Amino acid sequence: MVLMLAPGCVGANVERSPRPEPRPEAAAAAPREASFEAWLAGFRGRALAEGVSARTFETAMAGVTHLPGTVRLDRAQAEFATRVWEYLDNAVTPGRIAEGRRLMARHADLLRRIEARFGVPPEVVVAVWGLETSYGAVRGTTPTLSTLATLARDGRRAAFFEAELIAALKIVQAGEVTPARMVGSWAGAMGHTQFMPSSYLAHAVDFTGNGRRDVWGADPSDALGSAASYLAANGWTRGQPWAVEVRLPEGFDFAAVGTRRGMDGWRGLGVRAAGSGALPSAGQAELMLPAGRGGPALLAFGNYHVLKTYNVSDAYVIALGHLSDRLRGAGPFVAGWPRGDRALNLSERMELQRLLNAAGFDTAGVDGRLGPATHAAVRGWQAANGLVPDGYISAALLARMRR
Repeated sequence: MVLMLAPGCVGANVERSPRPEPRPEAAAAAPREASFEAWLAGFRGRALAEGVSARTFETAMAGVTHLPGTVRLDRAQAEFATRVWEYLDNAVTPGRIAEGRRLMARHADLLRRIEARFGVPPEVVVAVWGLETSYGAVRGTTPTLSTLATLARDGRRAAFFEAELIAALKIVQAGEVTPARMVGSWAGAMGHTQFMPSSYLAHAVDFTGNGRRDVWGADPSDALGSAASYLAANGWTRGQPWAVEVRLPEGFDFAAVGTRRGMDGWRGLGVRAAGSGALPSAGQAELMLPAGRGGPALLAFGNYHVLKTYNVSDAYVIALGHLSDRLRGAGPFVAGWPRGDRALNLSERMELQRLLNAAGFDTAGVDGRLGPATHAAVRGWQAANGLVPDGYISAALLARMRR
């Protein structure tokens, strides 16, 4: 799902049936409906000002309703946290690998043409498809206009979802799809490769040449071409890996974690390819330790960050990249994962950030999101306190910081 899948939540694209509203909430239903109707009336003027015609608005929004289940799912996202290896266990399964290889063979001609046009290899396109919707099996059945309207009215990012709703109305206005066929995930992502409406408008392609960019139907051609179009527009480098697993030498200076160097620079530090392979001959890459020194080490190339424009979660990108490697015949990660560690919950992640800031290590906010600034702050704190500065966040680290 472009820009929307919650970090560490592979199942976010799986359609879930909202639980029935508890009976005590029935008394509040009428005020909520009235509030939603009032919001729709105000939104109409904003949509028309952005180029949506009155006719399109009246026709498309006629059946739009408030979806309480969508609000519950949106508010639950902030609590989700999982370890990379747990994400991988769910995302890169033997069944998904086997099915992906079967579909690569079935659609070999289509995928060759997509690669020729956009430079994105078949295994990457198919990995996106597999991770987003299990190769089209779980595209979602939630009405997109209703879910976007609900999130624009009641979600955590109202302005974002209102803009996406306007984009969705423009898709309908252009005749690409009817409101009834515009269905997808509970968060508004659509089709085989889970495009948000704004990404559809900017990057979807008519790869079949039939005059419509149909990412919703049974034929995945337009959706797969559109995913490659999106990645290419965001800077995909033809012939470059997303990342390679590497082995670090004894006595390695972990201050190099998070830095970017050429291959000669990494070789000079004693970094070697894991297994029997060799490092790429050229290219700039950043050293990443997604599970600290107790797990695999990765050299992430520019294409890693291109995949991250599809979804900001590092766990998602590692799963997507690893699935693409497995689809082309590579084996599992050479190094193991620290499976005994648990993920911090939201309150613990925020506590960690507060402690880092209080110690003088800036996390760029206290929001529970463990992004680059928080990891850099952790490395700084570790170095200042005589620990290996690998940036790894764990319950043990938090306990040490509490002392």
